Amino acid sequence: MDFILQNADTFIWIAVAFGFLMAFGIGANDVANAMGTSVGAKALTLKQAIFVAAIFEFAGAYLAGGEVTQTIRKGIIDSAYFEGAPDLLILGMMSSLLAAGIWLVLASRLGWPVSTTHSIIGAIVGFAAVGVSVNAVSWAKVGSIVGSWVVTPFIAGVIAFLIVLSVQKLILNTDNPFQMAKRYVPFYMFLAGFVIALVTIMKGLKHVFKDKDISLSLAEVYLIAIGVGAIIAIIGALFISRIKLEEEADKDYHFASVEKVFAVLMIVTACGMAFAHGSNDVANAIGPLAAVVSVIQSGGEIGAKATVDPRILLVGAIGIVIGLIVLGSRVMATIGKKITHLTPSRGFAAELAAASTVIIASGAGLPISTTQTLVGAVLGVGMARGIAALNLGVVRNIFVSWVVTLPAGAILSVIFFFIFKALFTV
Repeated sequence: MDFILQNADTFIWIAVAFGFLMAFGIGANDVANAMGTSVGAKALTLKQAIFVAAIFEFAGAYLAGGEVTQTIRKGIIDSAYFEGAPDLLILGMMSSLLAAGIWLVLASRLGWPVSTTHSIIGAIVGFAAVGVSVNAVSWAKVGSIVGSWVVTPFIAGVIAFLIVLSVQKLILNTDNPFQMAKRYVPFYMFLAGFVIALVTIMKGLKHVFKDKDISLSLAEVYLIAIGVGAIIAIIGALFISRIKLEEEADKDYHFASVEKVFAVLMIVTACGMAFAHGSNDVANAIGPLAAVVSVIQSGGEIGAKATVDPRILLVGAIGIVIGLIVLGSRVMATIGKKITHLTPSRGFAAELAAASTVIIASGAGLPISTTQTLVGAVLGVGMARGIAALNLGVVRNIFVSWVVTLPAGAILSVIFFFIFKALFTV
C-alpha cells in the first residue's frame, strides 16, 4: 500500500483512464438500448439518434448520476476481506474497469448487445474470487443475476407481445386504421407518459432526490406519473385531431399516417430511457473508480460509500457520449434491424415494454440488464408476427454473448489483477 500512496496521483490518473474506457464501452454498447429501435423503425436517422442520445445520456449521467455511489458495486463482494489489504481492492477495481472496458469495446465492434452491468460484475467477481478468496464473493447475488438472464427478457417479451397484438387488433387490422388511431392512440400516449415518468423519477432522478433529501412516497410518485401521462395524452389527442385524412384515401396511406404518430411516441420514450440509462449505468464506470480514489485519498481506509467528485462524473458522462459516437452504430444496427423488422408501432411496443419491465423489476428488487430487457422486448415484438419473423442466427449469437460476458469479464480481470499485483506490490 505504501508504494501506491507514494504514487497516489499516478494511480488515480491510471484509474481515471480505465474508468473512461469503461464509460466508452457503456456508450458504445448500452446506449443502443434506448435508440436502436428508433433507428431500426426509421423514426430517427442514425445521426439524429446519436445527437439525441448524446444530450439525454450526458444529462442523465452528469446531472443525475449521483453524488454518492456504493464503493463496492451492488454488494457483490465483502469489504471485510480487504480491511487489512486495501491495495488489493485498489488493484482489483482497476483490473475490473480495464477488463470490462476491453470486453465491451470488443463486443461493440462485433455488434453484440451485452450487459455493461454484467461485464463489470463478472470482472469484480473474477479478481475477488481468484485473487483474494472465494468467500469474498456473495454467490447468492451472482446467482440472482444469472437468473435475471431468463426472467427480465421473458417479462419484457410478454409485455411487448401483448402491446403489439393490441395495436394490431384495435388499430391496424380495422377498416379505418386512422379513425381507430384517433380513438386509441391517446391511451397509448398516456401509458407511455406514465411509464416514462415512473422510470425518470424512480431510476433517473433517484440520486438527485437522495442528495437533496427529497422523499416521495410511492403514492406521490404514482400520482405525478399519472399527471404526466394525462398531460401527454391530452396534447397527443389535440395533435392527432388536427391531422386531416381523406376517408376514401388508400389504406396504406392511413397505415403510414398511423405509424407517423407512433414514431413521435417512440422518440419521447427513447429520450426518457436514455436519461434514465445515463443516470444509472454511469455508476458501472464511476463506482469502481470512486472506490479507488476514495481508498487512496483516505490513506487506505475502506468506507461503505464514496463521495464522487463531479469531475469524475464528468469523465463518465463524456466517455459515454464519445463511445456512442464512435462505436454505437454497430449495436444499434443489431437491435434495430437484425433481430426482426421494426415499424414505429412495433418499435414503440418494444420500448414501452422495456421501460415497463425496468419499473416492475425495480419494484420487485430484481437485478436487471437494460440490454437483455430490450432484446427480450424486440423478440416479443417479432413473435407477435410468428417465429419466422425472427432472425434466429442473430438471436443465437446474442444469447451466446450474454452467457460469455460474465466469464469473459472475470478471466480478463484475473489476468490484469495478477499483472498489476506483480508490478505494484512490494
